[in-house]
Amino acid sequence: MGTACGVVVVGGSPELAVRARARIEELESRWSRFRPHSEVSRINNADGRWIGLTTDTFMLMLRAIDAWRATGGRFDPTVLRALEANGYDRTFEHVSPEGPRATAAEAPPGGDVIELDPRLRAIRVPPGVGLDFGGLGKGLAADLVVAMLRELGAAGACVSLGGDVRVTGEPPDDEGWRVGLADPYHEGHIVAAVRVDDGAVTTSTRLQRRWRRGGRDLHHLIDPATGQPADGGLDAVTVIAAEGWWAEAQTKAAFVAGRDQAIGVLTPFRSAGLLFGSPDDVVSFGPIDVFLVPTTV
Repeated sequence: MGTACGVVVVGGSPELAVRARARIEELESRWSRFRPHSEVSRINNADGRWIGLTTDTFMLMLRAIDAWRATGGRFDPTVLRALEANGYDRTFEHVSPEGPRATAAEAPPGGDVIELDPRLRAIRVPPGVGLDFGGLGKGLAADLVVAMLRELGAAGACVSLGGDVRVTGEPPDDEGWRVGLADPYHEGHIVAAVRVDDGAVTTSTRLQRRWRRGGRDLHHLIDPATGQPADGGLDAVTVIAAEGWWAEAQTKAAFVAGRDQAIGVLTPFRSAGLLFGSPDDVVSFGPIDVFLVPTTV
């Protein structure tokens, strides 16, 4: 999924870690917009036709629509054409770090243009509309993999997909599931550590996947209202929530809301986390004190 993956399994068969890796690869093969035969690529190239989906991918669509509605459109799965117009039209390692002015991007149409048929487990989007789920796909993949591991007999499991960590069940030691909150300004450093018994910790940042076009700094977190990279004064957002897909949706909503409005947008969701405006401007929200633990034992 364009990132490093890690799996911790407590109890159960030694083969469970192998099963987890295979499951992650299966979901990647279905959801990557960069794989020409993935289900997401088939949707994006369908030119308005109905496309039948697997159970996993139909679930992804349902979660994306749920996130779009719950965040008031701040998370929007229809941002693909805006991403491409801004220069993110290939796997990130092949995106040129500098180039001529990007094509003018239009605001995406929003989730209400997506048609779903639950009976046939099918989807249709209008011609020209493209779907990209960003980190929500990683979050949901982590949710699905830990659920599978528990069903197969694991006493506990942790799945880490880049900035998304999902834990559940029995931890490997008495310290519980401890997750370091990454410092977006200093690679390899953490700003705090949290203990999560059953839930997700996700971080999104504009400081990693970025490039320049026509002298403008651009990044992959698109504001659906404009079709341009969000520019609300945030560098990174960390959210602690019950599920990975939902935590990811909230990080995007915060970015689009911007530094001054993010807490107001996130408060009704009863999650917790951190907003990074600069190295000297880090603000917590929600009941994060419940989760904080010492960074050293």
